[in-house]
Amino acid sequence: MTMKTEATKVNRRLRGMATGLLLATVAVSALAHHGWSWAEEKQTTLEGKILSVSMAPPHPQLQVEADDGSRWQIDLANPSQTERSGFTGKSARAGDRVTVLGNRSKEPGKRHMKAVRITIDGRNYDLYPERLAGMP
Repeated sequence: MTMKTEATKVNRRLRGMATGLLLATVAVSALAHHGWSWAEEKQTTLEGKILSVSMAPPHPQLQVEADDGSRWQIDLANPSQTERSGFTGKSARAGDRVTVLGNRSKEPGKRHMKAVRITIDGRNYDLYPERLAGMP
């Protein structure tokens, strides 16, 4: 075997290992982000007005200005689950009042919440109904 052939084999192996490592890192990041481990167990309520609505994958989001003036990122469920709750891109717009019931980030000072239920104009959108134990 020539030196050039051996170098090509090594390069292929290294590229394969790097690709595998990259895929594993992305998979672990996605699981950590899309699970609930990053959020507090206790549910809290946030009230404010919607600044923007995004229905883009991997999950729809609201940007909300809370009544105290702070800005929050609100993650909804995955797109199909959010739609099953009845919430679509036309359900709300900037300026609408919103009440969010959800689990906020464990990271102190981070204004990020995973919504379990959002309420807009008196209508509930139950994104995770199984997490609404004891709620009407």
